[in-house]
Amino acid sequence: MKITINNQSLEVQEGLTILEACKSVGFKISTLCYLQDVSSNASCGVCVVEVKGAKSLLRSCITKVSEGMEITTNSQRVMEARKMNVELLLANHPQDCLICDRNQNCELQELTFTFGINEKRFVRTRKTYLEIDNSSLSLTRDPEKCILCGRCVAVCSDMQTVKAIDFSGRGLKSKISTYLDQGLGVVACTNCGQCALVCPTGAITEKSSVAEVWEAIQNPEKVVLVQTAPAIRVGIGEAMGMPYGSLVTGKMVAGLRRLGFSKIFDTNFAADLTIIEEGNELLNRIKNGGTLPMITSCSPGWIKFIEHFFPSALEHLSSCKSPQQMFGAIAKTYYAEKTGIDPRNIVVVSVMPCTAKKYEAKRPEMDGAFGYWKEKMNLSENERFYDVDAVLTTRELARMLKETGIDFTHLPEEQFDNPLGESTGAAVIFGATGGVMEAALRTAYEVFTGKTLANINFTAMRGLAGIKEAEIDLDGTKIKVAVAHTLKNARILLEQIENGTSPYTFIEVMTCPGGCLGGGGQPIPTNYEIRKIRAESIYYEDAHKGLRKSHENPEILALYNDFLKEPLGEKSHHLLHTTYVERGI
Repeated sequence: MKITINNQSLEVQEGLTILEACKSVGFKISTLCYLQDVSSNASCGVCVVEVKGAKSLLRSCITKVSEGMEITTNSQRVMEARKMNVELLLANHPQDCLICDRNQNCELQELTFTFGINEKRFVRTRKTYLEIDNSSLSLTRDPEKCILCGRCVAVCSDMQTVKAIDFSGRGLKSKISTYLDQGLGVVACTNCGQCALVCPTGAITEKSSVAEVWEAIQNPEKVVLVQTAPAIRVGIGEAMGMPYGSLVTGKMVAGLRRLGFSKIFDTNFAADLTIIEEGNELLNRIKNGGTLPMITSCSPGWIKFIEHFFPSALEHLSSCKSPQQMFGAIAKTYYAEKTGIDPRNIVVVSVMPCTAKKYEAKRPEMDGAFGYWKEKMNLSENERFYDVDAVLTTRELARMLKETGIDFTHLPEEQFDNPLGESTGAAVIFGATGGVMEAALRTAYEVFTGKTLANINFTAMRGLAGIKEAEIDLDGTKIKVAVAHTLKNARILLEQIENGTSPYTFIEVMTCPGGCLGGGGQPIPTNYEIRKIRAESIYYEDAHKGLRKSHENPEILALYNDFLKEPLGEKSHHLLHTTYVERGI
């Protein structure tokens, strides 16, 4: 349809909002509460525009264009209104930018500068000060920094269907809160961190482990091992100022080495291990009448979701621990024995794209290495230790690199240490939605049939569609598989299982949109376009790996030969597998 924007006659697609129409022809309108594909509740008033014939300014994020509409995006009236709306938000904002986690990456701060606001014109209207919520192991919530934009509420409710947070109170008492103000660590929160990823200010952030990790690195009595998830190599470059999706595996290794970690290992090693255990578990269920469909268990937000909302389906979960937890268990048993290091002196640090990994590392059942050593070393309960000691997000690692002044873009390409640094392309694609399924199928097919795959690329599992499905022919045995990302889509597949209508044998679920590369601990911003670019980099690394099947990883073969002996064996059972619990809603 034909409209006029700032006195220019233009054609735009019918059905667009004014905001979308203006963007499509090159006019950017500032926004705050609006976020594409997440929230458009028109609460902030920052995106107002002037439309000829309208009695008042219109909020462009919700107003549809109409034939002949005449829009002005930058009149004096519009600019003054936008500025005042931001000033009103600042009245109750703490303005502690210099010590805020989101300093220089805050949308409210950016708009304050953009609109030329250099003084606080309005006095605080909120009479009381709201307390920080530190109840979660993964996230910190500071209601004083909240501007009531509603993004976190929308992403939790609409994308994840968890509804752990919502608006409460009216007028000056309005706030974002959990049920009865109990805190995120008490209610049915999955710790996915998507709320932190979409928050425009510092109202929700990951709970920092930076100080804890620095303390370990600087302790001469500790051997500090670091493992990096596959999605970090396509995220950390962004956080250090490089283009979206930059594949920086070698630079990442070099940077971690310069931070002072004792050894630089790869979670991809444990991802290959996960495929061996999980693939054999699937085949065992198929052959012996086990519970089907079997569902992947490597995404901790997803695990907590099913524990809260679908406990009757827990038997469908694979008993495999996540790669993060498998790595920790192997590092403090196999690696400790191999190197002669006292496991009590080993500190395992994970760098993850995921805030839920912080919670997962502290689950009481994640202490397999302690159980292994308890009788061997006559350890007391007071000496109990976890398999993974600390978890850093991509953003936290970036802060550490910046703090030490490391010039990341000019670092050389370096290699992971061995033996826990060797991995295959199958492990790399764990970072993208569908990657676990594709990696599992590469191994399951060859183990089940005894034949070599002619084409190892299961492209039906790729892409950012919410639910993907395919039928796989295992040399005459046909199985249906499905892949889902976001908990909204996981809910659809779980409801099929509840209703007895699920046609699948194997299901992969990832908590976050796009999989781990869109995790709650990744650089901000993270949106559809950025997730797509990161996925391309993930598959590029896979395609250029010398080995692309988990069961061909020589270090994994050595691990079984020297230590584990066999998949699903006794040691594997104690170190690499776990059980899940029913939780309340």
